[in-house]
Amino acid sequence: MALSLEIRHVEAGYGAVRALHGVSISVDSGKTVALLGTNGNGKSTLMKCVMGMVRPSKGEIRLRLEGQNHDLTRLSTEEIVNLGVTMVPEGRRLFPKLTVEENLLLGAFRPQARSMISRNSSFCYETFPVLAERRRQLAGSLSGGQQQMLAIARALMSAPKLLLVDEPSVGLAPILVSHTITKIKELKEKYGLTVLMAEQNFHQAIRIADSGYIIVHGEIVFEGRTVAELEQNELVKSYYLGT
Repeated sequence: MALSLEIRHVEAGYGAVRALHGVSISVDSGKTVALLGTNGNGKSTLMKCVMGMVRPSKGEIRLRLEGQNHDLTRLSTEEIVNLGVTMVPEGRRLFPKLTVEENLLLGAFRPQARSMISRNSSFCYETFPVLAERRRQLAGSLSGGQQQMLAIARALMSAPKLLLVDEPSVGLAPILVSHTITKIKELKEKYGLTVLMAEQNFHQAIRIADSGYIIVHGEIVFEGRTVAELEQNELVKSYYLGT
């Protein structure tokens, strides 16, 4: 399925505070693009702009899907989700007093996903067997790693075409970070997803990324069209590789 996301010269913020300064990135169909940067540099704000949760003051965010262009800056979050764009938010943002199964069903809210609830829930339980074992358990009582699995599975229940993943490694032990990143890669390949992942863990992000951008203080300071280009960048060597 032909899909592309084009973000051009986006500026956005909160009140008088600007978080993004002329950000431009591209995400091509079937690719995984990493948005790399430490905390407070605008990664989450950009994700929220794509989802319609934060409105840019300037710039364009366009999704090309099945030959049609959609201006995401003019659409509501619900309309964007209905196009097949889904986000796994930072901090997971589950419904803690609902069960695993209930959280998954809420992920299938968009009309296009409702007819696929049985298939998608079976796929999620197959992908994350621990969720099947704990389907009647309250989400708030799960471990951090299990909650991250549930957050990803809930996003998959919406039958997404473009998956945004915001800081999947936050709050997880290193072994769980590695497992989570591996699962994102597996799901991307099996579902044929296009993925934009915001992450500060460079080593884990480049395991699955096709290309990436480095964002510093709300500005894109480097575009790596390949993982090799990212690894050779002096900023990456200084901040992420310790050389």
